[in-house]
Amino acid sequence: MVSYKELGLSNTKELFAKAHAGKYAIPAFNFNNMEQLQAIVQACVETKSPVILQVSAGARKYANQTMLRYMAQGAVEYAKELGCNIPIVLHLDHGNSFELCKDCIDSGFSSVMIDGSHLPYEENIALTKKVVEYAHAHGVTVEGELGVLAGIEDEVVAEHHTYTEPDQVEDFVKKTGVDSLAISIGTSHGANKFTPAQCTRNADGILIPPPLRFDILEEIEKRIPGFPIVLHGASSVPQELVAIINANGGAMKDAIGIPESELRHAATSAVCKVNIDSDGRIAMTAAVRQVLATQPAEFDPRKYLGPARDQLKELYKHKVLNVLGSNNKA
Repeated sequence: MVSYKELGLSNTKELFAKAHAGKYAIPAFNFNNMEQLQAIVQACVETKSPVILQVSAGARKYANQTMLRYMAQGAVEYAKELGCNIPIVLHLDHGNSFELCKDCIDSGFSSVMIDGSHLPYEENIALTKKVVEYAHAHGVTVEGELGVLAGIEDEVVAEHHTYTEPDQVEDFVKKTGVDSLAISIGTSHGANKFTPAQCTRNADGILIPPPLRFDILEEIEKRIPGFPIVLHGASSVPQELVAIINANGGAMKDAIGIPESELRHAATSAVCKVNIDSDGRIAMTAAVRQVLATQPAEFDPRKYLGPARDQLKELYKHKVLNVLGSNNKA
């Protein structure tokens, strides 16, 4: 067994307490490879932001669990090399079983999510509590989930969303002992979060998605005051990057995300962690497609993965500075 402390990682307990008090949110950026990890560390060091490195079950299979452990340790050392020893969390995103969560804890993860939201309520409680008991024995923090987000993200698939019931949150938190809670208030996974039929058009013809259910969030805050809340499916799907993809051979149709103004508002509430994955994928793909379309003779991966990494870094800096407000909080 490897302790996350040996790798120089942090858990989320103190980070979330500071974020809640300071009315900002910690960025939770998903990664699968070296370039993504470099971009995350560079962006967060340059903005002096704490960061949560998120790994899905699919990413763990893709990158290899042993490689991931050393990549996370390398991220800690890389941040120091760049001049700022920022707090870095290694977090399992959407763990779906006790066995997976345990394996991640044993291999150096400092935080895990157990997603039992697809289960009946009492079964969700039982599974979450089991993970919490094992995790807390090793100083690892746990995120649970109530409510179901629609959309597709790696191996997480749901056709319909179910808003979180405020009446359940106090009971769930008390019975499970979780450290943070992911809720459903209208965000969703993937790049096609809404259909055009669900949106309205402004004077410029731009599609505006339905607003997030801040009334549910406010009611949850009343039920569990001071408790860290998590938003999944919070990518904004930048239309300028979608346009670059489509102009260079892509076919992203009706890609619609969450307005950044709504995410900024959420980050000033009890929301202490905001998950961003699809935006990163879009930024990298836009850069790669642009290079390959304009330089068709190029075959050196560094010549298209380098620009992809740079574009990703700029996107993440923007998220930290202008959306989440976590700059200078490291």
